Amino acid sequence: MTDLDLLKQALEPDKRLVEEPMHTSPQWRGRVFGVDVMDVTQPDGRTGRRELVRHNGGCGVVAVRDDGRMCLVRQWRVALGRMTVEIPAGRIERGEDAADAAARELVEETGLVSTKPLEQVATSYGSPGFTDECTRIFYADQLEQGPARPDDDEFVGVLWADPAAVVQASLDGLVVDAKTIIGAYVATSRQRPC
Repeated sequence: MTDLDLLKQALEPDKRLVEEPMHTSPQWRGRVFGVDVMDVTQPDGRTGRRELVRHNGGCGVVAVRDDGRMCLVRQWRVALGRMTVEIPAGRIERGEDAADAAARELVEETGLVSTKPLEQVATSYGSPGFTDECTRIFYADQLEQGPARPDDDEFVGVLWADPAAVVQASLDGLVVDAKTIIGAYVATSRQRPC
């Protein structure tokens, strides 16, 4: 059995580990996410309570120029109280296709347009212990520059960096955004040798 086979097998449901939902009570609904409280039956028969954040999902784009540098946006994240550098990204609106949302966010934040369909390269659940927020990560390497069209409440700066430097910055604790770290690893794995 290969390690890949082992990982696939590990993801199969196991009754010794599965919690069964009994009752869900919506607590709050906002523009970006909602909060539910769920009562569950645990594998040993006891009951438990889970607080869950429900989110429609997000998307991000690993946009790479011909010279191999990847696009990043600088922005202030009030939840962290600090600046971050991230791949262009945003929310998927209810009913919106993830690839369409990613292309929209890329244009809004950077003015970049992919001249070929975006390729989904990864899926990330940032904190599956309490939220179902799923981020789909796309790749684009044939880009044209147009005007950025940020939302009225969106303030970002654009920069370009070598993906290997972004990976190192994540190891140094400078880049902390999960989708960006994943994106940098994807970009480094696709770099053409000199």
